[in-house]
Amino acid sequence: MSEFTGERAIPGEIDADLLNEHVARYLFAARLARGKRVLDAGCGAGYGSAELARAAQSVVGADVAAEAVGHARAHYQAANLCFECASCAALPHPDSAFDLVVAFEVIEHLADWRQFLLEARRVLAPTGQFIVSTPNKLYYDESRGAAGANPFHAHEFEFDELREELTRIFPHVSLFLQNHVDALAFQPDAPDSAVEVRVDNAGPKPAEANFFVAVCAHRTQLGAPTFVYVPETANVLRERERHIAKLEAEVEAKNSWLAEAEQSHAALLEAHRALTEELHSSNRWAESANRELEERRARVAALQEEVEKANRWALGEGARLEAELRKSNEWARGLDAEIERLRTEIKNLLDRVAPLEEQLARSEDRRGQMDEQMQMIRSSRWVKLGRKFGVGPSF
Repeated sequence: MSEFTGERAIPGEIDADLLNEHVARYLFAARLARGKRVLDAGCGAGYGSAELARAAQSVVGADVAAEAVGHARAHYQAANLCFECASCAALPHPDSAFDLVVAFEVIEHLADWRQFLLEARRVLAPTGQFIVSTPNKLYYDESRGAAGANPFHAHEFEFDELREELTRIFPHVSLFLQNHVDALAFQPDAPDSAVEVRVDNAGPKPAEANFFVAVCAHRTQLGAPTFVYVPETANVLRERERHIAKLEAEVEAKNSWLAEAEQSHAALLEAHRALTEELHSSNRWAESANRELEERRARVAALQEEVEKANRWALGEGARLEAELRKSNEWARGLDAEIERLRTEIKNLLDRVAPLEEQLARSEDRRGQMDEQMQMIRSSRWVKLGRKFGVGPSF
């Protein structure tokens, strides 16, 4: 089902008066659609295209919204009716393809509405007509009041602006004012095709109109009669009574809802009181926690200062120890060099002592030999005889 947003009329989903407002425009155009090739640009839900197809040779309903086209295809079928998904600013049709182009409540939605007017002129046959409707900006500015601008509208028109823009594209423009009117109808009990209508008119007042409807053409148009649509729901008093009854039912439902709301109001107040007390308690706890947090932050700051002092002392002490270590390393390297020098001297001395020890050993050997020889001499009889006579060596 196509979603109703307030900007797309869907039969059965909107108020009857609002639907009649839209249907009336299609009935106005249907008088000019007999036997013609018709394009319904911005066809929406498709009910208007179906109405035009009752009299036209063929009708193409075009809309940029795929869901709208799907809704139209599902609900309205006829041999001379088709629907397509297309942009009004780039219509997929050749030049002069249609005898009648209608665009009801479309132009105000388009940011590139001038391009749409050019497209409408392009696809319109030389003898064709273009019918366009749009809300009266002055009227709707006043009626919307504080609600502000319609978010679905890109550009709204005042009467003179609309006439000026249309005559730039189409040399012949007939403008109509569409309004809801109160009327009194006298209908015969038996069906009768004859209709007489009297419209008292003190003169058109464009600034007060609800909508503007323009019939545009390349050539001169003959006649611009007043058109009056009397829908089946035109029994105003009966419709108002039904509307009042509906409103009364809504008021009763709202009163019932209000009573339920009042019954729960006390409970909500109590819940609010409890939540408020809980909030106060939470705030007190948060304040205490904040104070404790500040104290801890101060302690952390003090500890960080102590750590920084310790780090500075450690850096100074480390530099001193490093200097001493460098000195110790230098002394050790000097000591190693001295030891190596002494080792070299000792080696040299040892190298020099070895020959002396060998020489000493040889001397010791000779001395032993000499001692043996002396002993032999002392113990010889010649030496003994010489001592006895006081001659010879005295050893």
